[in-house]
Amino acid sequence: MTSSAAHYEIQSQRVTFPVEVREAASGSAGFLVPSHAATRLIPDAFEVAEFLPGRALCTLVLVDYRDNDLGDYNEMAVGFMVRPRGQRPTLPRWSSWKDMVGGRLSSHITHMPVDQSFTRDAGSIIWGYPKTVQQIEIDYQADTVTGRLTYDGDHAFTLSVPRGGTREVKESEITTLSMIDDVPHQTRATQTLKGMGLRFGGARLEIGTGTIAEELRSLGLPRRSIMTTWIENMSASFGPPQPL
Repeated sequence: MTSSAAHYEIQSQRVTFPVEVREAASGSAGFLVPSHAATRLIPDAFEVAEFLPGRALCTLVLVDYRDNDLGDYNEMAVGFMVRPRGQRPTLPRWSSWKDMVGGRLSSHITHMPVDQSFTRDAGSIIWGYPKTVQQIEIDYQADTVTGRLTYDGDHAFTLSVPRGGTREVKESEITTLSMIDDVPHQTRATQTLKGMGLRFGGARLEIGTGTIAEELRSLGLPRRSIMTTWIENMSASFGPPQPL
């Protein structure tokens, strides 16, 4: 692997910025979990955003990448809404809801399994994402989509979310926070969403065995989700990571 300010060479392929996702579908479920339990799972450089007293937001995600600079692959992820440590606002809980809706709150991903090695290498080397190659199955039904993650041979979890929606969102911004060589970084991306559905509740979560499963149980999962999303068609543009 080689890199410069403008590009990276990974597996003999050049990755330049912005990295484009031209077509993908994505589902997610958000769960309110104990803040102290979430804090144990994230780096000290970040702190969880509280949405209710003692409650943070954990999000489980499944993504079917169909046309992407990093390949055609499946992905599942576990993440938390966070802020850089020391940037807590005066009214943290009100600001968490407001900033999340406005796209100003960041996420930190603790697990991001994928099913291809190129995106594993690119994601971990460039952005510091915790990507590993695992077995991921995404099954489409008329009204639901289900992702099943097998991690190191163990069924980690299965997530089902309702399918369908008519909303469109143009050029919204998302930010992820990650650690690269023990230095906190942020990555900004813009995304356009079509066929989006947003619901209260609606997720079905089955937890299996292994490291990820035990972490989810330490958060009090499974429990009722507070919201689910489905995006039938997503495009996005990712920039390079920037040190905080």
